[in-house]
Amino acid sequence: MSAADEPMLLAGTLDLLVLRTLIWGPRHGYAIARWINESSRDAIQVEDRALYLSLHRLDERGFVVSEWALSENNRRAKFYELTKAGQRRLLKATQEWKQTTEILDRFLGDTGKA
Repeated sequence: MSAADEPMLLAGTLDLLVLRTLIWGPRHGYAIARWINESSRDAIQVEDRALYLSLHRLDERGFVVSEWALSENNRRAKFYELTKAGQRRLLKATQEWKQTTEILDRFLGDTGKA
């Protein structure tokens, strides 16, 4: 698959996916990327740079907090945890996403007619 054929995430979508990943507890970056990949059945491959930009953005906005700890492989890793503000943002972003997909479904749903 060429880069032009790869799915493009809409702005803010990665932030939503990261917040959703953290609903089950703190995770380090690699675990977040792996969960997104596995949950999407390999349809979404998160690039390291994009993931860490998202995590830094969410941290700056107070939606996540981070701390260094040992990973399951006994390596030092930065773990990210959802804050109360992050939980509220996740709820709001999920509602916004559902509204957007409903609109797009209505718009694209009848593509067979001229």
